[in-house]
Amino acid sequence: MTKKEVIKKLKSQANPKNVEGMARFGINPKGTLGISISVLRPLAKKIGKDHKLALELWASGIHEARILAGFIAEPSKFTEKQMEKWVSDFDSWDVCDQVCSSLFDKTEFAYRKVSEWAERKEEFVKRAGFVLIAVLAVHDKEASDKDFEKFFPLIKKHSCDERNFVMKAVNWALRQIGKRNLTLNKKAIKLAKEIEKIDSKSARWIAKDALRELTSKK
Repeated sequence: MTKKEVIKKLKSQANPKNVEGMARFGINPKGTLGISISVLRPLAKKIGKDHKLALELWASGIHEARILAGFIAEPSKFTEKQMEKWVSDFDSWDVCDQVCSSLFDKTEFAYRKVSEWAERKEEFVKRAGFVLIAVLAVHDKEASDKDFEKFFPLIKKHSCDERNFVMKAVNWALRQIGKRNLTLNKKAIKLAKEIEKIDSKSARWIAKDALRELTSKK
């Protein structure tokens, strides 16, 4: 399919009422058509991997086209320059999360970008750093415990960031590391208890929420 064909198809399924609902969940309504992920994934499967098309769709600026771009881009062809361009364009948590979990975590730059982006000031770039930790903890079965323990100082340091989209990503990263195995679970619980003592509203929320899940029977 061509860029023109894909965008025409997306626009034909636009749902303004859905956009209103998405906005209530913190999704940026700008350039958004109101198409659900359940519609985008089958379309991505139909298109197949197409790196050139992915770059063209991203450049369109359309919310759903960008999510679709993350589904069809080829990680092996994705350059660091392209990665930096896309992350700087993030303006909504759902685009950030979908692209990180479908594309960025499969690139050779993933672990390095965690450390770089987590220290950045831009809200969605910083979120991307912690979302990458969370999705790598789930997807990278070959990584060692130490690969994730090295992120503990970042999680603790940035637990004081009170911006909603950053705070929730830091919490997500901590929880996913702690759910990876029993060894990391114990270490994540220890870290959460340290974070709980920090004089910060966001840090206390992150710790309390993480401990609720990490200390459960499950």
